[in-house]
Amino acid sequence: MIADARSDARAAAAARPVLPRAFWWLWTATLVNRLGGFVVVFLTLYVTIDRGHSASFAGLVTTLYGVGGAVGAIVGGLLADRLGRRATLMGAQLLSAAGTGALAFTQGREALGATACLVGLAGNASRPVIQTVVADMVTAQARVRAFSLLYWAVNIGVAVSAALAGVLAQRGYTPLFLGEAALTVLCALTVYLTVPETRPDPARSGDDSGPHVEAGGPSRRNRFLAFVAVTFLVGLLMQEVSTALPLTMTAAGLSARDYGLVISLNGLLVVALQLPAGRVLARHGPAGPLAVGTLLLGGGLGLTAVAGSLGTYALTVVVWTVGEILLAPTATAAVAGLVPGHAHGRHQGVYSFAWSAAACVAPAASGYALDTVGPAALWGVSAALGGLAAVAYLIILRGRRHD
Repeated sequence: MIADARSDARAAAAARPVLPRAFWWLWTATLVNRLGGFVVVFLTLYVTIDRGHSASFAGLVTTLYGVGGAVGAIVGGLLADRLGRRATLMGAQLLSAAGTGALAFTQGREALGATACLVGLAGNASRPVIQTVVADMVTAQARVRAFSLLYWAVNIGVAVSAALAGVLAQRGYTPLFLGEAALTVLCALTVYLTVPETRPDPARSGDDSGPHVEAGGPSRRNRFLAFVAVTFLVGLLMQEVSTALPLTMTAAGLSARDYGLVISLNGLLVVALQLPAGRVLARHGPAGPLAVGTLLLGGGLGLTAVAGSLGTYALTVVVWTVGEILLAPTATAAVAGLVPGHAHGRHQGVYSFAWSAAACVAPAASGYALDTVGPAALWGVSAALGGLAAVAYLIILRGRRHD
């Protein structure tokens, strides 16, 4: 029986689609880039402590950074389709490095706001391009696994960079920002030298030619737009974790340290479970995992309404984190299956914009809801929205496989 089990395991490994070498170069560059992602972590403290501005102005700068990121998602996706993936990614990362380095020496309120907006635009322009390159270079069956690996690398990088930045910031912000700029340039050169151009030729792909595709075009387009709308809704729910959850916990008598301990479970679970989850998700179509993941996300957030202790808050984090693990790579792979290959860039850009837009809207919406209807109603509505989004995913993606 042991021999049979080993034989089955070897057969399953052999049947697993092989990811190309270029993907692993892209994966490594993404990990290194995220390991050096210091600006986002300390932007508010940099503006207030190092530059001496008010907390309200720091909030404005952070908002401008987010607005730049939302615009960058659209711009990066469009340029990836028109100019090519490699050129767009190289340009975005070099511009991001220049902006990050300049931020360390920027003086004046207007200059700080404009530079932060530029850094947000250039930094987030890379996101849809990387997703597009992965969608181009791997087979449809391997996309969920590839995006799971990429999401895993991003979470490891974010977790380590947050801890590392706290140590390095004690020596000043200038070396911190210059170090991120140098790492970004290194990653840009690495990707440019190791990852080939992956943009398909529209004239040869056949995606937009022929009456069959033209007749099915509006259906495909409407399905994609509906998917993006649901993604925006899911993005609002995800943003509550960093906006409404800490306020709810402190109102319940818990400390900021308690929130930090509870939210750290999210990163630990993603790092521990994302890879095995990716292997399981690759065997299924997108509709089921997205529906289950959204139900768990909404259900976990809804449980916050009845949480009263550190342990129960930790339980809610476990529930919605499992939902996040199911959602993140599956949704990105689903976008690639909904759109023609030569147009991956612009569609991944719109998909990324939905997340960025949610990040801009959620803080104000969550704060208003807490002040007017209270936390119990907010978390109850969150659970209902999670259920609504799950049904919507099932309707939009019914009958689809990873194609």
